[in-house]
Amino acid sequence: MKKIFICIAFLWTGLFGGMAQQCLPELTAFKIKNEAFRNSQLEDMAVWMTDFMGPRLVASKLYDRAVKLTMEKMKALGLENVRVEVAMDFLKGGWDNQRTYAAMTTPYYCNFAANPKAWTGSTPGPVKGEVVLLQVKKPKDIENYRGKLAGKIVLMPIVKEYKLTFEPTAKRYTEEELKTLEQDPRPQSRRRVTQLTTGGTNLLELMAKLLKTEKPAVIVHGAGNLNVPHSLGIGYKWGEPEPTPELVLPVEAHSRMVRLVERGTPVEMEIDIQNEFNNHLTVDNVIAEIPGKDPELKNEIVLIGGHLDSWHAGTGAADNASGCMVMLEALRILKALDVQPRRTIRVALWGGEEQGMMGSRGYVQKYIYDVKAKEKKDEFDRLVLYLNMDNGSGRFRGIYLQENDMAVPYFAAWMKPVEALGFTTLSPRNNYGTDHTSFDRFGIPAFQFIQDGLDYSTGYHRPTDTYERLVIDDLKYNAAMIAWFTLCAAMDDTRIPSKPVELR
Repeated sequence: MKKIFICIAFLWTGLFGGMAQQCLPELTAFKIKNEAFRNSQLEDMAVWMTDFMGPRLVASKLYDRAVKLTMEKMKALGLENVRVEVAMDFLKGGWDNQRTYAAMTTPYYCNFAANPKAWTGSTPGPVKGEVVLLQVKKPKDIENYRGKLAGKIVLMPIVKEYKLTFEPTAKRYTEEELKTLEQDPRPQSRRRVTQLTTGGTNLLELMAKLLKTEKPAVIVHGAGNLNVPHSLGIGYKWGEPEPTPELVLPVEAHSRMVRLVERGTPVEMEIDIQNEFNNHLTVDNVIAEIPGKDPELKNEIVLIGGHLDSWHAGTGAADNASGCMVMLEALRILKALDVQPRRTIRVALWGGEEQGMMGSRGYVQKYIYDVKAKEKKDEFDRLVLYLNMDNGSGRFRGIYLQENDMAVPYFAAWMKPVEALGFTTLSPRNNYGTDHTSFDRFGIPAFQFIQDGLDYSTGYHRPTDTYERLVIDDLKYNAAMIAWFTLCAAMDDTRIPSKPVELR
């Protein structure tokens, strides 16, 4: 016997009489879970998207390669209307790192883990020499270095020191923490942030201006701990003169040299950085679909996605190959079950998220709402739901509903057959910082999942964001959840109402 859940959640049916959501049969949920857990392709896909595909900095040659590989995968999965779409212009152009070597050679030899800043230039082969530490405590100290830095290896002052923490490296949500997330924090006033300055002067800005005119050989920064450098970039526009090479060392390596120089010990380095620029001046998204079959609903869209781009170190595994592979695996599951969705299911893998959600913002500008013209676009009323994944490899524990109270009865109904797997938390809270906010801004039902943090910070924007940051069983579960909720939204008689917002 097929058991069908009819949504009678809280007082929502009475409050929203027209919203009689129906859950799909438990048999459908069983088939999705069975396909996700017994026939998963996620482990192979994880190797493919990390070890084989490599880093995917937006507009780089490696990103272009990743786009081609992703399109091939989408076609192999049987998805339709596979395409690349330009989201917006990208004035920086493409940039790829070809070689990085850095070592301290005096007072003794020690090679360092190092990461060049994206969109900085190359050295003319290996550069050797004594480092010059910028010791700037007040604005007038800048004059001590004017005319003395050309061709030098410049060591920037310590900006952030390593602090010992007694927090565990990896974590999962406790039941108590999940209960807290269920609580509605509204009303909650926004706090004003007061920025501190030194006599109205930003010393880092003054140093940056000095270095731009002095043209040193290399600028060496400290960022990232546990001897792993952080990934950073600079402002640059294609066609401008190639910027000075800039190198990021872990704070341990950087601070070691600073302490030596401060105490009068000469420090010498050898550095070789080779980078390549190209004129790829667009941010590109990769899109594919399972077309809807209902004559009345097939033009409506259930959208799922995550960002394909990463930083240039590591292989962007948790951030965000994990989200992309989960979306592709979810659609593989639905294709394997030969589902016939009423609405069209579309996947979009965004470019340029790391540079400010450029891919999703460009999509919204093109299809949802034209901010400049202040007018709704074709998909404003046709986009039913957007589900995003971009919080690492951790297991879904629930979903942030972005203060959209009208979404509660839908997810309360849809989650019934998967609650036993641990999907239990509906949080009314907002979650920011990734691509769903591009849609939420205009009231579109767009949500990010509550995920276990695991060891996300260990690899965040670092060379350590590799296959090892992935928990395959968690990703299998997430793919099942995406397949299930996507199908629920694609088959429901009704749709989650949009939030009333001021369009501007």
